[in-house]
This record gives sequence, structure tokens and C-alpha cells, in this order.
Amino acid sequence: MASGARPRGASMVLAAALPLACAALPAGPLSASGPDGPYAGVFLGAGRVDGRIVDVDGFARWGMPGAAAGYRRAGFVAGALIGRKFGLGGARLRVELDAGFGGLSAKTDGLDPPRPRTVPTCMVGGDETAEAKFHWTAAVRAGIEWEMGPATIFAAAGPAAARIEESLTDLDQSLDPGGASCTQRVDADDSFRGAAARIGWTVGLGVETPLAAGWTLRLEAAHLDFGRRTYAANLRADGRCCGPGTERRPVSYRVANRLGVLRLGILRRFDW
Repeated sequence: MASGARPRGASMVLAAALPLACAALPAGPLSASGPDGPYAGVFLGAGRVDGRIVDVDGFARWGMPGAAAGYRRAGFVAGALIGRKFGLGGARLRVELDAGFGGLSAKTDGLDPPRPRTVPTCMVGGDETAEAKFHWTAAVRAGIEWEMGPATIFAAAGPAAARIEESLTDLDQSLDPGGASCTQRVDADDSFRGAAARIGWTVGLGVETPLAAGWTLRLEAAHLDFGRRTYAANLRADGRCCGPGTERRPVSYRVANRLGVLRLGILRRFDW
């Protein structure tokens, strides 16, 4: 499985920032909850792609229907949000819109794992690469909050959207005359690529603490899920679908991508 280095240092800094900020709070009855009204802010944090591809027919990992591979990789995210707090029947509620950017991606060649070479210059297996790229995310969330001393705990959920590029790239190999080298080319018919704005859902939990009058520090964790999609390959049906002696027909791959985010934000409340 291919995966990138996770920004653990950034996550540790984010996790440590909130208690340090709490220790530095000014004296006085400040509250992160604040009065009803609008607010806006910016955030920076770490996100991790959590993807999975299933070879439904056993085409990439020949003769093994249902073979699957996961891919995970973390990176940095940044963005902005706007929202409004209000009271309803004694409950403290909020509605919020946020947008994030970061170019998160992950990939794997584990669908057909590399194997010992039979020809020194040509690889065996590892010639299918599945990849997912998140170009942006957005969410509209409704939430509820509870005060705990100067801090405010909140939970929020709602619909989410993201532009996701999903692909599987298959390489064909041929031994050059003389056997000194191996030529690779992309087999477009055995590959697929799709990019679109996907709709899903998100849920998150966070804590806010006041910095100064009208200013709030927030630490939040959120999960975003964008469901599953099915892609077709081998559309010319020039390869056997599922192993030796099986029929020649198109095959299917099933892809699912999720995103986990930990972010630190600064919010400004407005008296409108």
C-alpha cells in the first residue's frame, strides 16, 4: 500500500494549542458561546484521505473477484467559514457554511501487488495505480452547543460536497528487442478516470474558548463521507474478465473515499 508521511507534528501542535490558549485567557467572565448573531473565521489544519477500491470481477488481480486495496495519506488543509448562533427553546444552536482547500491526495499500487520479477527489466504486478485527489470541500452544518465554564463544546452535522478526482491507471509492458529494456505504456481501455463534485455528509465535534472580546479560538475534528461509485474498464472486452478461461467482457471497479480533518480556527463575532 502506498501512503505518504502524515503531518503528525502539525496534529500535535493543533492539539496542544487549545489548552495553551486556555491557560492564557484573560481574567473576566468571557464566554466562547457569546450572544446570538453572525460570526466568521479562518482555519488551518491536517486532513487525511481514506480511500478504498474493490476489483469487483477480479480483473486487475486476475481470478480474485472482490480483491480490494486501501490508500491513505495526510496533508494540510486551510479554509474559511461563516455562521450564525441563535437560541431556540432554551437550546443554543448554530448554522454554519465552510469551505476548505488543500489538494489532498492518496494512491496505491496494492490492487495487484508487485511480485518477484521473471524478466529482470520488467516488473510483475504493481502496474495498476489507484488514486484519489480532493480539490476542495464545502459543507453546510447545523449544530448544538453546551457551555462548560469559559469553553463551549459543540456538535454539528449536515450535507457536504467535494470535487474528487478518482482514477485507476493500468500500464502495459513489452520487452524491447534484445531484452535490454522494458517499454511501458498506459492502457486507456483498462484504466478509468472521473472528476466531479460529489455530494455526501459530514459530522464533527469541537471546542471553542474565548481569546478576547469578540474573538474565539476553535479546535475541531470532522469526518466527511462521499459514498461509493462504480467505474467500468476493459470496455473493448479484449481481455478475459475474471481469470483463465473466463469470458471477455467489460469489468467493474467500486471506489469509496472519505476524509478526516483536524483543524484549528480563529473566529470573529459581529454585533449585527
